[in-house]
Amino acid sequence: MQNLQLERPLVVFDIESTGVMPQRDRIVEIAVLKIFPDGHTQNTVRRLNPEMPIPPGATAIHGISDADVADCPTFLLIAEKLFRYIEDCDLAGYNITGFDIPMLEAEFKRAGFTFKVDDRKVIDAYNIFCKLYPRTLTAAYQFFCGKELEGAHGAAADTAATFEVLLGQLEKHPELPRTVAELADFSDLAGPDAVDRTRRFKWSDNEVIVNFGKNAGRTLRDIASNDPGFLRWIVRSDFTDEVKEIANNALLGKFPTRENAANGAAE
Repeated sequence: MQNLQLERPLVVFDIESTGVMPQRDRIVEIAVLKIFPDGHTQNTVRRLNPEMPIPPGATAIHGISDADVADCPTFLLIAEKLFRYIEDCDLAGYNITGFDIPMLEAEFKRAGFTFKVDDRKVIDAYNIFCKLYPRTLTAAYQFFCGKELEGAHGAAADTAATFEVLLGQLEKHPELPRTVAELADFSDLAGPDAVDRTRRFKWSDNEVIVNFGKNAGRTLRDIASNDPGFLRWIVRSDFTDEVKEIANNALLGKFPTRENAANGAAE
């Protein structure tokens, strides 16, 4: 605590949920570590019944199943107590600006509370990590190869440096796979739930949902039936050919199926 100065309590929190879409998904577990200016702490963990099935993909990540939360309270039942507990506190977490805060805001809104962060200080350890360790090629070349990159942003220099960085990564991290196929899988950030490589669409169980904008969380089938203008906008706009094909097929009543998604087929 000697390196952290607090003017009011700091709440470090983490959320596990049924998914990543705040308007559709629900919290299944929330952990709160409250640190007071005098240095003493309070630590609580609460599992919640999301009132919806927990997708197998989510359970695979956090290990919480429907049976685990069947007898737990809903968020509505603990909303007021939690709201008061973190009131007038600053916030901290890992990637909370991108995930945990939006999820908590949505849950509080459904419970009738207006949760705002405008008057709080928010510390995101993930953002600090990114600033301390930049992800540029120049930074990677310095870290893995111990050399300054001359001629950065020139195609020839960048190409040579990238290969040196890859070799440096393999040398520094013996746990990395050694085959091209395994390295390709390891470096794929899209993940198994991505329908397209840009993650504009993703799988939710066996349904394709939109993964961006105001329609995030809505199924492709629902949008095709009730909001086809959104799909026509995608077809006309600056998206990849893969994304446009998915949208255009949906307008024609053809939707990806998870069983043959690897082959790009649609039903």
